[in-house]
This record gives sequence, structure tokens and C-alpha cells, in this order.
Amino acid sequence: MTLASFSKQNSEIRISDEVIADPLHPRSSWLRPAVVERLMVIADGLLIMICGIGCAAIYHLFFLSTLGKADIYAAASLLVAINFSLLITVQHAYRLKSITDLPRQLQITLTTWTGVFAALLAIAFTMKVSDAFSRGATILFYLFGLAALLVWKTAASRWIARSLRRGAFANSRVVMIAELGLPASSSAMVELCQHGYRVVRTLEIRANELASPLLMSKIGPRFEELIAYSRENQIEQVFLLMDWGRQHAINSILDGLRVLPIPVNLVPDANVSRFLKYPKIHAGGTWTAELRRAPLSWKERGLKRALDLVGASVALFVFAPMMLVTAVLIKASSRGPVFFRQTRNGFGGRAFRIYKFRTMHVQEDGDGPTVVQATKNDPRVTLLGKWLRKTSIDELPQLFNVLSGDMSLVGPRPHAAAHNSKYEQMIGHYAFRHHVKPGITGWAQVNGLRGETKDIRLMEKRVEFDLCYVNDWTIWLDLKVIALTVLTVFRQPQAY
Repeated sequence: MTLASFSKQNSEIRISDEVIADPLHPRSSWLRPAVVERLMVIADGLLIMICGIGCAAIYHLFFLSTLGKADIYAAASLLVAINFSLLITVQHAYRLKSITDLPRQLQITLTTWTGVFAALLAIAFTMKVSDAFSRGATILFYLFGLAALLVWKTAASRWIARSLRRGAFANSRVVMIAELGLPASSSAMVELCQHGYRVVRTLEIRANELASPLLMSKIGPRFEELIAYSRENQIEQVFLLMDWGRQHAINSILDGLRVLPIPVNLVPDANVSRFLKYPKIHAGGTWTAELRRAPLSWKERGLKRALDLVGASVALFVFAPMMLVTAVLIKASSRGPVFFRQTRNGFGGRAFRIYKFRTMHVQEDGDGPTVVQATKNDPRVTLLGKWLRKTSIDELPQLFNVLSGDMSLVGPRPHAAAHNSKYEQMIGHYAFRHHVKPGITGWAQVNGLRGETKDIRLMEKRVEFDLCYVNDWTIWLDLKVIALTVLTVFRQPQAY
């Protein structure tokens, strides 16, 4: 019986077109993930060497009309290249999947490059060899080298991402044993095929056969044919794709595959895959999927607090004249105090008093059973208050809340106590917003979700952005939100 006729008689076996065209010679047999990762290390090292030697030569020729001590700069460039590559390697940033994560690549490149320079300069100063290096050439190397690395990382990330989509790195030859219909819908298999595995033969088994205690006798001829194919065609691995609850079927197939001296891997099924996207946490001798992360670690809190203290101090210094003028205008334009204080809920749901410039004629604390949000053309808002709210100047006193530790520069916006109690009952996971300190500005606000929430859907959308911020927090996200706040503060039609 020919292979073609066998395939026609058994719809459970699918042979890829690529295998029929050329079963033993993949299109790019040298282009394996490990090779590409090593080439990335070499490329980074060469680029750093070229930048270091080139910057030193250009600086000395342009300003000093001499090449200077080329051997010293070559040695220094080599030292920078080695340290940079090693630090990138230990962060697993040369793996293909990491390379395609461009924001993370740029972040790691910036921090590692700066860290390497800072450390080596400190060592050179301590050992009293810094006089051998020109400050101008060093600064030029840092700036030009960083720019070259960022451009190179961007280009490499886009090329590798495009290559992964085409399956250019799928050169590890594997066969798959799967439940009928699962390969076409499995995102895990798509991921595997993109990252170095080429499925050259698939044996699909019907659900009723997998459930049968006589599984191996039912699929015997097809299974033996797959074993023979694997031996003759240098198959490197076997993947099993089926419901993890089919333990009898998995054990039976695993026993049958003992005759092949190759690894057998169980691919996560649909029920398990959705949990494997979460971070893996070791708990004793086992591991767990962290379905919901804890509040920020002490290191993350320390880093965020440092940004808050520096940012709030600088902002107070810059905006102090504006705040003084605003206070005078509020006192002169309407009766009442300059500042408005209201009870809000902060980190862990703890209550605190928030400070704002007064923009209304009324002084509602917000801790009663109801509180009315400001609306368009709200008669409670003063004439000056409309402008203060539109420009967010009324929020500036919250810098004192940041310095006192009740708030952060960036975080979910704190709601009045009455609103907090109301929405905790109406929106699932609402309370998760309190896993970080509330902020003067937030991810929801820079995405247009600011001001009045006329219906529950707007608040649900705001909470969705807040939860994304809590789950995905990085110091770079805080800096991004601050930058976007500056750009969008005068273009928010929802603020009134």
C-alpha cells in the first residue's frame, strides 16, 4: 500500500505539503534558533567594538588631530562588549521570543548599557586609570553606541518577528499525535512551529478511540507506520496534543513510544494553556501559576517611591509660583477655603484625605451615602474652577499627598468614598485597584477615560485600564504615563 493511498483511507493522518515536497531537506536547515541567538551576541559585540574604536578615532582626529592610544580604546571597547553581552545573556534577552518583544529589548538595552558604563567608569576611577581616557571620547561612545544598539535592536526585532511568522526557524523535525481536530485550533502548536519545530507528520485520533481501553489495538497499524516513519526520517521529538484528562490514552501512547530514543512532550490543552500564560512560581517542590500577582515587591515599591519623591519635589519647585497665584485667585474670586479636602480610599482600601484646589461653591466630603459627580455646566463649579478643572491645575496640591506617602504620581485615580462603596458592589475585581497607591494621573486617564462616568460601562472601562496598569506595572510605564499626561492634559474634553 502506498503512503498516498494509506492517507486517503485514514483521514486521521495528515501529511504537510512541505514534507511531500522535500521531506529530508528543510528550506533553511542552518537557520536554527540557537544559531540566530549566537549571531545576535556576536553582532552586538562587533557593533560595540566598532562604535568604541570609531568614536575614539573620530574624536581624537577632529579635536586633537591625532589617533591617540588606539590599543587602549580597543581594549576598553572589548571589555564593554563582553560585559554588555554577558548581562544581556543572563537576562535571557537573546532568546527569540524576547528579541521580538521590542519595548523590553529597548528597556534592557538602555539600562544594561548605562549600567555597564557606570560600573566601568567607577572601576576606572577607583583604580586611577580614568586619566587614560578622554571624557569627550567616552561620552561620544556612550551616546553613539547606545543609539546604534537601539537602532540595531529595533531592526533585528522586526526581522525576527517577521521570520517567525513565516516559520523560518522551524527546522527541528517533529511528529505529532493529536486528538482529531485539535491541531487546527491549537495556539500552542502555532507557537511551537514559529519557534523552531517543524511538524512533518501528524497522527490524529478520534475522541472515541482515545476514550477506549483498547486504544493501542485500534490505532495499531497507524501507530506502527508512524514509528517506522520516525526511524527512517530522523525525527527529533514527538508532541502529544490531547486533553490532559485522558491519562489512560497518554500513558498508553507513551508506553508505545518507548521504542523511539527521542523526547516525548505533552502540549498544554486549551484548559491548561490559559493558565500557563501567568508567571510560574515555585512553591516547595512544585510550581504554581500566579493567577493574580501580589502588590508590588519591596524593590518595586522602593523604585516607585523614589520616582514619586523626586518627581513630586521637582514638580512642586516648578509649579510653586503657579500654585501661589492660583491660591490668591481662588480666595479673591469666591468665598470659602483655598483647598478642598475629601475622603478617598488608597492602598489596601485605607482612607486618607486628598487635597485639591477648591473649584466649587460646596464642600462635600464624599463619605456619605451619595455624592454627585461634576457634570458639564455644573452650577456648583465656580468660574475660575471651570478653568482649573479643564487644565488639571486643581490637582496640583495632591503633590503633598504624594510626598506624605498616601498617593503616587501614577496609579488608579482615587474615587470618593461613596463611589468606592457603590462600584465595589457593581464591578467585579474593582477592589483590585487598591493593590497599588492611587495616583494623580493614571493609565485610564491618558487613554481618554477622565471625568464624569455617566453609566456603568464607562466605569467598567476605566477599571479595566486600571487593572492592566496594576498587572503590568513597570517604572517605564509610570514614565510613559507622566509623559502622556503632559501631552494630553489640555486636550481632554471630558474634564469639567
